[in-house]
Amino acid sequence: MVSERKSGLSELARLGFVSLSESAEKLQELSLLTGPIAEQTLIALSKSASPDQALDTLIRIANRDAASLKKVLNQPAAAERLCRVVGLSMGLADYIERHSDSLDIFLEPSALPHSLESICQSLNRVALRVEYRRAVLRVVDWDLSQTDFRLAIGPVTAKLSDLAGAALEGAIRLAKQELVSESKLTNIEASDIRFAVIGMGKSGARELNYVSDVDVVYVAESSAGDPVFIGSKIAARLAQVINEPGIEPGLWEVDPNLRPEGKSGALVRTLQSHIAYFEKWAESWEFQALLKARFLAGDKELGLAYEQALKPLIWSKADRASIVENARHLRKRVLDLIPSSERDSQIKLGRGGLRDVEFTAQLMQLVHGVADESLRVMDTLSSLDALAKAGLLSREDRDNFSLHYKTLRAIEHRVQLVKLRRTHLMPTDEVALLIIARSLGEGIKTEALKLLWQQTKSEVATLHESVFYRPLLGATAALSAGEVRLTDDEVLQRLVALGFMDPAGAKRHINSLISGVSRRATIQRTLLPVLLRWMAEGIDPDRALISFRRLSEALGETHWFLRMLRDSSGAAERLMTVLSSSAFVARMLERIPDTSAWFDDEALLFPRPQSDYENEMLAVLGRYDDKKQASEAIRQVRRRETLRLAIGAVLATLNLEQISLGLSEINDAYLRSMLAVAKRSQKSDLDICIIAMGRLGASEIGFGSDADAMLVYQDHDQSAQQIAEKITSDLLELVRDPLLPFELDLALRPEGKNGPRVKSLNAYTAYYEKWAEVWEHQALLKARPISGSNQLQSAFIELISKYRYPRELSAKAVVEIRRIKARIEAERLPQGADPLRHLKLGKGSLSDVEWFAQLSQLKFAHQHPALQTTSTIRALEEIVSLKLAGSEEVSLLREAWVFASRCRNALVLAVDKSADLLPLDLRQLEAMARILEYTPGSAGELEQDYLGITRRARGSYEDLFYK
Repeated sequence: MVSERKSGLSELARLGFVSLSESAEKLQELSLLTGPIAEQTLIALSKSASPDQALDTLIRIANRDAASLKKVLNQPAAAERLCRVVGLSMGLADYIERHSDSLDIFLEPSALPHSLESICQSLNRVALRVEYRRAVLRVVDWDLSQTDFRLAIGPVTAKLSDLAGAALEGAIRLAKQELVSESKLTNIEASDIRFAVIGMGKSGARELNYVSDVDVVYVAESSAGDPVFIGSKIAARLAQVINEPGIEPGLWEVDPNLRPEGKSGALVRTLQSHIAYFEKWAESWEFQALLKARFLAGDKELGLAYEQALKPLIWSKADRASIVENARHLRKRVLDLIPSSERDSQIKLGRGGLRDVEFTAQLMQLVHGVADESLRVMDTLSSLDALAKAGLLSREDRDNFSLHYKTLRAIEHRVQLVKLRRTHLMPTDEVALLIIARSLGEGIKTEALKLLWQQTKSEVATLHESVFYRPLLGATAALSAGEVRLTDDEVLQRLVALGFMDPAGAKRHINSLISGVSRRATIQRTLLPVLLRWMAEGIDPDRALISFRRLSEALGETHWFLRMLRDSSGAAERLMTVLSSSAFVARMLERIPDTSAWFDDEALLFPRPQSDYENEMLAVLGRYDDKKQASEAIRQVRRRETLRLAIGAVLATLNLEQISLGLSEINDAYLRSMLAVAKRSQKSDLDICIIAMGRLGASEIGFGSDADAMLVYQDHDQSAQQIAEKITSDLLELVRDPLLPFELDLALRPEGKNGPRVKSLNAYTAYYEKWAEVWEHQALLKARPISGSNQLQSAFIELISKYRYPRELSAKAVVEIRRIKARIEAERLPQGADPLRHLKLGKGSLSDVEWFAQLSQLKFAHQHPALQTTSTIRALEEIVSLKLAGSEEVSLLREAWVFASRCRNALVLAVDKSADLLPLDLRQLEAMARILEYTPGSAGELEQDYLGITRRARGSYEDLFYK
């Protein structure tokens, strides 16, 4: 007997009772019915989700059958199992009260029901319902006895589906009996009819809830009468047998609304009618529903014939391209239809709910199952496993989806069990939440349940959105079945159709990528059909495939590369675009494969702050004492950052100004860092200033541009010149890069190639005072110091200012400038080059615009300081602002300069060679056009645009330059 201390209110509170005084009285009431309350009974009650509710139920049962109850309470394990069930489920508590003979279940070992024959062979409706609920009671008893609520989900949902099938089997038999006894069917009609129930949705997938509509489709055949008429009678009566109100409450609604034409369609169809509908009229969502179709009850041969005839149609649907869009639209529609009051409490339909997991798995099955039969499974957990095994879902995502799906199903089950009613709403009442929390495991409190619920929803929503909206899904769905499969017989034809110039070679690369049983090969088999299509949308799919193979071989063992291509939003398409469009980027990616990670995040394709990578370059000096090692490490940083800009240029995420400034800043940092290496090598701290000239000085360089510069130092020691020469020799050697060509060109220095490569500031002063010609003054317009002390930089700028911004430009100097320009046009163009097509020196191209701007600066910059800029574009803007030339004429020059600069960049990126002639080759022109954002097939349009823009610019140039 329980001591008075243990029956005290504080002890009841510790055991989990809520209504303490009432519970104490009810315990006394129970003791009067069953005898003294043993301590083991209190422990059993404390294990339940609601000790108060469990105690109420025990009293009700005792009033009906105290003897049977005492047998259970006398066995601690049986008592605990009983209290777990009735403490959670008032619905099952009512059932046990009505049918106390079911208490013997708790005297047997806890186990899922094995034989379902008693349900199938029930003598009447009441017996069928009683036997069904008795089996459900066994399932719930086993479920609540598990130590991990998630592990029970698979076996429970499968068994509940089997129970539904058995109930429908029994209902078909009873429906026929009732109809015959009522003379609504003849014995011949009832015995001849071949009637099958096809499970759909959760019943078809063997993943039913405790209380759920059972989605079905009916199919019938008969030689003794109209199968549709006879079958419809059986179907209608079957639903009444299952769920019509009666002495024993109905089980669940039989829902036939997934049938062809829904509620408007015939309740029952013949097999041929089903086939005809799906071949002609079915919509995408109906093919999605077919994924779960499974024979459930009735004529097995007919049911299996339905599966064999209908399910293959899922994978031969003609309009596959609409699958993804329709599925996404359907998911959005489901979300939109949820009442606002239910959105935060929906376990099934809400954001981050069960539907997000199910729709994700089903969409991926529909898209990829056409080529991979292993994906054609029905239940959600198996489909997640199959998708992971096929490499379409990462193992981590599979594990998270599965874990969260089981969590949500377990919560949903507990909520439904409370009243044994269909519901998908998380309760908001604190007492109800506590019952659900306790039913999931000992020690779980309300707050822990709330946190679990919110975290699960959030993580499911994130996972769903990352997978459900993958670009890869839409792209794969748009492929035909033949394109997806990559069979040996069809692959060569497809490669030719896609535009591969060497289909046999491409096939060898494909075989290399997909051969074997590794996870990498499995994922490649899935990715390649879509990747090939994206490659073919570029100009050179052959090169793209070769480069992709090399990248895959370099990165295939990394955890992130293939996952990025499969899971990222747009990474795979961006990578294929640049590999097919740019020989320059393809080559550099092969040399620096880790940079492929940038395609996962477009933000990484924008220029980094110069200080970041310059600090990285200078840090090399601390890591490497060896000059060769240090210089190679610095080169690698320049290559990487240049590649970043090149990718951004090809993908059109960067404009010309960003590219030019970015490249100039990279080269500035590169030269400063290499100068530091050279000075350390010579053990000198000589103050040397690199004066950037030309396009580098103007921060207007492009891919493949020369790096023009001059070198000046400041030191009065007589040995300084010799040291400066040694540093210069080292610098010129160090900056050379065979992988990403770079040469420091010092030809603009005083006396050109005949003069010393480096001079002191005093020497520059003397030279400019006595010997400098007008073209050298003009070249100084682009001079920009990028290294050396501030004092030396300022001194040099002060020195050259009076030469590049003279008080007055003489008429003789103007004539000389015009003479030199004419000579350049006549002599510097490569032999045989068409002057209309040269991007730098041709008519209306870069040279024309820059010489006009520079002549204007020489004439007017002293009087108008706003013109004192190294930038061509800013100089043109100031010329217009100062009304030194007409805005319309200058705008033509500006347009030509920008367009020619963009063409120059595009040409280098496309062919991976420094070139200045607009190509005659249509393939090269087309490659340029794609990079310049023209539509495919616009090579001729690009050519005409260039010729037209430069022709108009040449007219403006001649008017302005010779005015």
